[in-house]
Amino acid sequence: MIRRRRREEPLPAAPEHPGLLLHPATPGSAADGGATEDDGAPPRFTDGPADVLLRRLELTVRRRLDGLLQGDHLGLVPGSGSEAGDSRTYHPGDDVRRMDWPVTARTQVPHVRETIADRELETWAVVDLSASLDFGTANCQKRDLAIAGLAAVGHLTVHGGNRLGAVVTTGERVDRYPAMPGRLAAERLLHSVVATPRAASGRRGDLAAALETLRRPLRRRGLVVVISDFLGDSDWERPLRGLGTRYELLAVEVLDPRELELPDVGLLTVVDPETGQTLEVPTGDAEFRARYAEGAAAQREQVAAALRRAGAGHLQLRTDRDWLMDVVRFVAERRRAGNGGASR
Repeated sequence: MIRRRRREEPLPAAPEHPGLLLHPATPGSAADGGATEDDGAPPRFTDGPADVLLRRLELTVRRRLDGLLQGDHLGLVPGSGSEAGDSRTYHPGDDVRRMDWPVTARTQVPHVRETIADRELETWAVVDLSASLDFGTANCQKRDLAIAGLAAVGHLTVHGGNRLGAVVTTGERVDRYPAMPGRLAAERLLHSVVATPRAASGRRGDLAAALETLRRPLRRRGLVVVISDFLGDSDWERPLRGLGTRYELLAVEVLDPRELELPDVGLLTVVDPETGQTLEVPTGDAEFRARYAEGAAAQREQVAAALRRAGAGHLQLRTDRDWLMDVVRFVAERRRAGNGGASR
């Protein structure tokens, strides 16, 4: 949570949304009630009944994502599956984890083992709803965006007998929802995730523990989608890499623009929601803002590098952008990569 304080001006009134940067609402922003799904913003689940808002989210997702998966059944992360197929010679860009070493040794020519796309996909979503997600300075909170991302994943994967399950962590609790087929089951899952209580201030998230719950016992091969801001300790990398040996991985990184750069707003009181630590930040100092932006960019690059090492696809959603357009671009790029012959 971030609170603004100018030396010369009184503190402005706080918006109703907890965890938002306290600043005057800009025209058309969610802070002044002007943002809608047509503007690229997901619904804010503190603004009304969950049933109504989820229905609105579902209609928006269907309207803008329908038709993305027409054609061959390739799923959200196309190009590979769990059933072994034929071997073929290695081409630059192929995933080295699919090397067929026995054939390579026999022929003295590098070969990779192709896989057959699964006709029934089991998708597990690991949703991070720790205290750092209860924050947002643009169109919504990161928590709202994480739930919207889960809705998109469900829409793109739950069809043809596919199953969707979830592990939801707040740092205080871990809730597990078994993988079930059908859209009605996906809707019930979304209702349960929306109803998850917010984590208390000063409580750290534990994404690594949530990822570990998917490693034991072994489940059917499929897709694991991790939705988080990936802030804090990077102890999640090891269990994520472990999951990558058995599952296709997709990481959905949820960001707010204030986590990348600071505005010039004078003296700013910053509260870390996961530790309770309070700092006063001199945002009027241009050199300080530059150092902050440089450090934030380095942190995001470290996260991206860790996701690459784990073999995860990387989708970034931001509270100040049209999140569904980002999903559409990501799926389109993955389909082109899958149709190009090389698994990535």
